[in-house]
Amino acid sequence: MESGPKSEAKQDEEGSSAMGGGGGSSRSSKVYHERQRLQFCLLHALNNLMQEKESFTRAELDGIAGNLVQIDPNKEHWTPMSLIFKPHHNVFTGNYDVNVLITALEARKKKVIWHDHRKGASSIDLDADALFGLMINVPVRRFRGLWTGRHWVAIRSINGTWFNLDSDFSAPKEFQDKEKLIAFLDSILSQGGEVMIPLVELDNK
Repeated sequence: MESGPKSEAKQDEEGSSAMGGGGGSSRSSKVYHERQRLQFCLLHALNNLMQEKESFTRAELDGIAGNLVQIDPNKEHWTPMSLIFKPHHNVFTGNYDVNVLITALEARKKKVIWHDHRKGASSIDLDADALFGLMINVPVRRFRGLWTGRHWVAIRSINGTWFNLDSDFSAPKEFQDKEKLIAFLDSILSQGGEVMIPLVELDNK
């Protein structure tokens, strides 16, 4: 129920209001949930976080990544392969990095705080008025361990219930309570994962 991202998901992209997530609870019946396609997990995670289809698009994230490339101080040291495996994303599959995440959310008036992984998840104020949700980045193994990478996941409180909106899942999964969520986050941190905390600019709520 509070498990981490699947390592070998083979699912098509699907944006929908998930039915019956979290063990069939009706509380997830109106939760927006996009599913994984290629390495566009950040795109899906951002839309899941915002709870809106196409709140962000591939074109927008590609544009952000392109702008970041233009100001990359190491651009003069690029190799020919850098034209495909660019510093902030892969031209064909996505695979956007944290700089794209931060810039994208700042465009939606969200300030992103990088949680200090040396501190436990209990130090995150889950009741803060400014807390918009959580974004986690975790190491994953796919294709029977032949490929390793990292995966973005959105976690959001919706109508008082916290949901794991992992795009590798077939439907959102509820956390039974905040203690379960904290335990999940501590597990992610212990496995080398990172937790990003998007905060609403209170004047723009």
